[in-house]
Amino acid sequence: MAAPELVPFRVDLLTREYPPEVYGGAGVHVEYLARELRPLADVRVHCFGAPRDEPGVTAYAGPPGLAGANAALTTMGVDLEMAAGCEGADVVHSHTWYANFAGHAAKLLHGVPHVVSTHSLEPQRPWKAEQLGGGYRLSSFCERTALASADAVIAVSAGMRRDVLSAYPEVDPERVVVVHNGIDTAEYARDDATDVLARLGVDPDLPSVVFVGRITRQKGLPYLLRAARSLPPEVQVVLLAGSPDTPEIEAEVHTLVDELRASRSGIVWAAEMLPKADVIQVLSHASLFVCPSVYEPMGIVNLEAMACETAVVATAVGGIPEVVADGRTGVLVPIEAGTDGTGAPADAGRFVADLAAAITSLLEDPARATAMGEAGRAHAIEHFSWPTIARRTVDVYRSVGAG
Repeated sequence: MAAPELVPFRVDLLTREYPPEVYGGAGVHVEYLARELRPLADVRVHCFGAPRDEPGVTAYAGPPGLAGANAALTTMGVDLEMAAGCEGADVVHSHTWYANFAGHAAKLLHGVPHVVSTHSLEPQRPWKAEQLGGGYRLSSFCERTALASADAVIAVSAGMRRDVLSAYPEVDPERVVVVHNGIDTAEYARDDATDVLARLGVDPDLPSVVFVGRITRQKGLPYLLRAARSLPPEVQVVLLAGSPDTPEIEAEVHTLVDELRASRSGIVWAAEMLPKADVIQVLSHASLFVCPSVYEPMGIVNLEAMACETAVVATAVGGIPEVVADGRTGVLVPIEAGTDGTGAPADAGRFVADLAAAITSLLEDPARATAMGEAGRAHAIEHFSWPTIARRTVDVYRSVGAG
């Protein structure tokens, strides 16, 4: 008699971002997690935005009745529709505050476990009040409510786990586990072609430092732009930077870039979202990748650079020290945060000087930078593979009763 066919349990992933609408690390995480989970479970994805053609993926637009409302309120409206769509799930797994309320509502409505992945925390990002106004109080409510009642909380780094327990002391430490972000080292691998560089205006024969990320207080781009004033004159500064959080920080970055361009050549700024393959080529040819973040739960972009065999200079903050091995795959720059809760350095001048010094020291020792790049790829392959992370995530689902 044939053995009965194994019916996989159903997991519904709830996220704001999903391809092709991905602009941050959380979206990258969900993209690859969904792919690796599919052989292990029946995976459904609920996301924001335009309709998707991918089977098992449902996208939700803002409710018409909330057109023109505060962005956070519109998000909550989308979340309610997503929660309704989770009927039949065995476990729901939400990512970021944008989808946490959907997961919480689905837990209550359908009586299923709710797993939350914390890619960032609202209390660590008070500057979001500039962007959301009163919506920041709503986003904070969504996050706190979801974490306090979640059956399990996945922190993307040990640093993030500490932040969760500090920001939300009501959360049971036994329910908070660490599962790092991952990297596809088959996709993120060195690309020796130069067609993208030529299109952007980057000279492959000159040294370059590269920044990839959104224009937000969290990512610290203005500190890099100030540090660039003292870099050797032949060094190119390549910015793959867009999606500004506010008009104020966009204006600040424009001013700093204009000042740099007035005093030196080789400032390249691509403000549009580039295809993944283009970013990989730029990273592959960079002398260094620089991550000047003042808040970074893990910093998946550092893994992407490492997988492309590029040395990293990054702030020693959050989960970055768990990714970048200081002195082996890159250089960590210390930062002492001020007391305003934003993560901004107490002494901005000192942080900028230390950042410039770390960048310059590696630029002046290209053999060391090359060795760090090679070690970085090996480190990424050994410790951050997506199949391993997917299996650990399934273990979390099973710990709360799914599967």
